[in-house]
Amino acid sequence: MDKLDFFKQRRSVRKFRKIPVTDEQINCLLEAAMSAPSAVAKDPWRFIIVKKTENLSKIASFLPNGSFLADAAVGIIVCGDINAAHDNSISYMLQDCSAAIENLLLAVSAIGLGACWLGVHPRKDRIENISKFCNLPENIIPVSVIAAGVPEASPAPRTRYNRDYVKQEKW
Repeated sequence: MDKLDFFKQRRSVRKFRKIPVTDEQINCLLEAAMSAPSAVAKDPWRFIIVKKTENLSKIASFLPNGSFLADAAVGIIVCGDINAAHDNSISYMLQDCSAAIENLLLAVSAIGLGACWLGVHPRKDRIENISKFCNLPENIIPVSVIAAGVPEASPAPRTRYNRDYVKQEKW
């Protein structure tokens, strides 16, 4: 099962070196994100790339646990287009965006970067602040912000597997 060790290497990183992330790296991450499955292949995910320090700092101010975003090389705001989601469903949109986010996070690890997923949805104040700051149209809903960059340190691989969380056939 060595091939699955890849998943254990994905860890949340909150401290970054002052090294830029290239456009090529960002495109690699976005390609991985957009390789995720989505309900009825609607692909409702949308992305905003933020590199300017002043913008990263402002967005960090909207996220109570996200002050480190200001020190990241890049912030990737993952949004969903409710009009593009299957049945215009918020639930399908959130599932699709979450699949894209996980792909993005795995890709971050694969190319030697570090990242942390910062939740936005369903916090009304976070949604409103980011929507206003980014001039989002009403149909575009911010779901999360990914802080990414060259990690200051690489946490050891691990799993959070717990057999108590698994049932066979029925509860």
